[in-house]
Formats: sequence, structure tokens, C-alpha cells
Amino acid sequence: MSFVGRAGIVVGVAAIAALAIGCGETVIDSAKTEDALKANLSNSLGEKVSAVDCPSDVEVEKGKTFTCSVKLAKGEEQTATLKILNEDADVSVTDLRGTNE
Repeated sequence: MSFVGRAGIVVGVAAIAALAIGCGETVIDSAKTEDALKANLSNSLGEKVSAVDCPSDVEVEKGKTFTCSVKLAKGEEQTATLKILNEDADVSVTDLRGTNE
């Protein structure tokens, strides 16, 4: 079952993406996204998140989604789907699933 279904909430990771600009395009700051996602999921899930890995080339486009790999301290691996909410690169987690689901 997805995290959203289990918890009945959507985790907001607003204002995490201090934007990186290069080659004429604006992309999500993956390091800041990973740090914010790790902290927010640890609080929401009530268990430690040991690692988060997000792509480094996601262009900021309202409504666009992308996924990040999440590893919980107990070794369970999850995939978080994030949605870009606006041109300021605010994002929210729309789904969190175990890799075996």
C-alpha cells in the first residue's frame, strides 16, 4: 500500500528547491530536495530515513513529477513520487511505495 494511503496525508516538502541554473534551464536542487525529503519523511513515518537519492537533472515545470529512492534505517527501500507545485520549485510527495509493491 502506498504511504499516502497508509497515512492519509501528503507530505509537503515546500520551498526545498533552491534552484540550480545551468545551461539555460532551471533544475531542482537535488541535494536540498534529498535533505528536506529525508527530514520530512523521518517525521511523517516515525522512523529514521537513512538515505535519499533524487535525480539531479529535473527541470522545474509546474505539475511535473519525478521519483526519488528512499532507504529506511531498517533496510527497507521505498520509492517516493514528488510533484512540482509551482515555478518556485515547491514540491510535495504524492506517493511512497515499497520497491516490492
